[in-house]
Amino acid sequence: MNNASKQPVRVLSIAGSDSGGGAGIQADIKTISALGGYAMSAITAITAQNTISVTAVQTTPPKLVRAQIKAVLDDLGVDAIKIGMVGDAFVISAIADALAGINVPIILDPVMVASSGAALLPDDAVQILRDRLVPMARLITPNMPEAEALSGQNIITLNDQRVAAETILAMGPRAVLIKGGHGTGEKLTDFLLWDKGEAIFESRRIKTTQTHGTGCTLSSAIATLLAQGLSLSEAVRLARKYVRGAIEHAPGFGDGHGPLDHNWMQSGGRSGKEE
Repeated sequence: MNNASKQPVRVLSIAGSDSGGGAGIQADIKTISALGGYAMSAITAITAQNTISVTAVQTTPPKLVRAQIKAVLDDLGVDAIKIGMVGDAFVISAIADALAGINVPIILDPVMVASSGAALLPDDAVQILRDRLVPMARLITPNMPEAEALSGQNIITLNDQRVAAETILAMGPRAVLIKGGHGTGEKLTDFLLWDKGEAIFESRRIKTTQTHGTGCTLSSAIATLLAQGLSLSEAVRLARKYVRGAIEHAPGFGDGHGPLDHNWMQSGGRSGKEE
């Protein structure tokens, strides 16, 4: 999974900061670096959080978000972009304006619904996300609650995932990956749909609470692998393998949903075996 070229691919993460280091910008930088990329960032919000709770959030002024993106694009350049937590409607508009005309893969991880089911974006922001960022995406990676919020489709079965993905695909992205982590049963199923086909990824569900930042990690891994020239389905397959290994080698920090080991490949961890 490491980039064989002499120069690392450049991946920009546009997301919030997690003081606990398990998700957001911190998870993205660790993932991009572990997979051989060069990580850059535009921070959309600062959060005070750990494995148990989020105690404070400060959204970055939209003008500053746009300035961070412009600073990277004007000098360093990018090969792929990952977008995570976007804060509010004004920040979404600033991101969309800053990325207008950019011709690199954009991976959108729509951070819309908390694990508790609580909405993380107000209705006006969700609509602007649909109208402005979703159509820009090479791939959008919602979990099941987020896919339900975007599509209006209840998701229980694989066919429900397919119907929801078709609805989201009609909004303009080039591909949709609906993650099955919120499902039930021994098998975890992720469903990928694009204009010319679909792919189903299944693996044995790992019973663990060491899952903080899995969505951030998966989307930034896909962005890095796409920047390295892999096909979409292969990038998703290898990103899932990387995340699985990171879960299996989680250090066990904290009393809540603990962080992953993003450096598991470099530290000699065994490959996450899909079953």
